[in-house]
Amino acid sequence: MYSVEICAGAGGQALGLERAGFRHVALVEIDSNACNTLQANRPGWNVVQGDVKEFSGKPYDGIDLLAGGVPCPPFSVAGKQLGNEDERDLFPEALRLVRECNPKAVMLENVRGLFDPKFADYRNAIKAELEGLGYVCEWELVHTHHYGVPQLRPRTLLIALKEEYAPYFAWAHSANVTPPTVGQLLYSEMASDGWEKADIWAEQANGIAPTLVGGSKKHGGADLGPTRAREAWRKLGVDGLGVADAPPPRRFDGLPKLTVKMAALVQGFPMEWEFTGKKTPAYKQVGNAFPPPVACAMGRSIYKVLTASERCSVGEREIAVNE
Repeated sequence: MYSVEICAGAGGQALGLERAGFRHVALVEIDSNACNTLQANRPGWNVVQGDVKEFSGKPYDGIDLLAGGVPCPPFSVAGKQLGNEDERDLFPEALRLVRECNPKAVMLENVRGLFDPKFADYRNAIKAELEGLGYVCEWELVHTHHYGVPQLRPRTLLIALKEEYAPYFAWAHSANVTPPTVGQLLYSEMASDGWEKADIWAEQANGIAPTLVGGSKKHGGADLGPTRAREAWRKLGVDGLGVADAPPPRRFDGLPKLTVKMAALVQGFPMEWEFTGKKTPAYKQVGNAFPPPVACAMGRSIYKVLTASERCSVGEREIAVNE
């Protein structure tokens, strides 16, 4: 199974889909730091640095999957929610690419704000266009902690499949995995420089994290989120006003900050995944990512449908030949 991904970022969705069995023939991303991250971790991936608006899907006609996490600021409650009036809205480009590369399946991720009533007409228009192209599609709200990610990160997912595949698709509604607490997840990293109070901190950090926010090109720094999110982090024993260069030292006293590595673990990235660039752009890559475990679960659901259909088609051909 082969895929094309747009707005690939630092590879959260791409990594999850790779685990699900997809091979990426192209990953499109405009940010140079994110492209460097993709190439540093997967030198064999075909990373296409550039604007999605200038990317053509025609060379990939008939691809198995078109995936992406189109920019969220047009729909985020942290922004002005301008929707299709926002210059950063790339749903039209995603639909153009569907027309050009005619994939068997489509998976597009965005923020919970897209489900606000004010965007109902916009969602319906996207769905209608996909149905006109021969797809059966559904929007679903998924919660990352249902898939073992220790974070309250609701996300909207649009999955569309060609009519011949759609009847066999089932949403990966829950992996029935209990996520670790923030303390359990990050204890080793917090203690890695010998912090004497790491045990006490881990015991206090006995819940899951609020949504990590990466900000946009126009706004946002390396904070862990707006005021409400920072207060939630404070209850977990974390200073959310900024990101640390290193874990707390041995004699550290007070609330520690997360490092980029720690934030990546909260997002469900593996320890070995490296983020390139300086601290703030690296953190933004993390904060804007789609958690790999969720992408993997959804990707497996799509993969099963497509591979099962391929096996059925081969079997039908063999029967026809034998007859």
